[in-house]
Amino acid sequence: MFHVPPPCGEGAEPSPAIRLRVLSLGAGVQSTILALLAAHGEIGPMPDCAIFADTRWEPKRVYDHLAWLMSPNVLPFPVHIVSAGDIRANLMAAAEGRRWASIPAFTRRVDRQGRVSVGMIRRQCTGDYKIDPIRRKVRELAGLTRRRSPAVPVVEQSIGISTDEAIRMKPSFESWRVNRWPLVEKRMSRRDCLSWLERHGYPVPPKSACIGCPFHSDAAWRRLRDGDPAGWADAVAVDRAIRSSLRGIRGDVFLHRSAMPLEDADLTTGTDHGQLDLWPNECEGMCGL
Repeated sequence: MFHVPPPCGEGAEPSPAIRLRVLSLGAGVQSTILALLAAHGEIGPMPDCAIFADTRWEPKRVYDHLAWLMSPNVLPFPVHIVSAGDIRANLMAAAEGRRWASIPAFTRRVDRQGRVSVGMIRRQCTGDYKIDPIRRKVRELAGLTRRRSPAVPVVEQSIGISTDEAIRMKPSFESWRVNRWPLVEKRMSRRDCLSWLERHGYPVPPKSACIGCPFHSDAAWRRLRDGDPAGWADAVAVDRAIRSSLRGIRGDVFLHRSAMPLEDADLTTGTDHGQLDLWPNECEGMCGL
């Protein structure tokens, strides 16, 4: 059971203090449906804009879908693209011993008794490449750059979270911004989102996540290998590069949860092995946060 927050759209009086309404756009299913629902007037008030945080390592299908969303006559509001840099380039530089924003990759260590332990690196990439650049742009658009933050919310930020992932809903911890989850307000699941897209003749968005995201399920890795050979080769190359040169990390580093080289990993589905998918949802602008 999830708690449905009070709606601040249809039939609700908008707060007089709100000066900017922004939609966090990851270009996956949930944030796409959120943008299209707003365009159709099915949620409101209308966002002033959407913001896409580009890690520069998304699959080509995600960038193609984003280009479609930004094409004329799709959305009635602008989409701003922000970036904190190229996460792939950052990883390759880390492989040469430079500083890096850590990703939740897997480590494998063998002790003197031959015992193997597998761990996971702390995740910084979400904050550095998604949350922080979006936050900076929101403050710029709201006129808050280099200014003291107001004590009351002046920004309403809509996030694409559906009812089946309501556990990801987290309130804003900043006084000047309030988070909103219109899909939860409308009691829409991911399946409801897909049905809405089908009814309106819209394309189904690709799953939004970095090419080499360690949270990929085995099914996602297999889709990359079988459907995007260039993307797969890229992920394999990065996986090899980061194996043993990351600063502050003991043991070998891998992108696949098995702590095996990506090209050797067993990509039968987690369900086949009774495993829980670590990342069943989209990287909808906040990487699950």
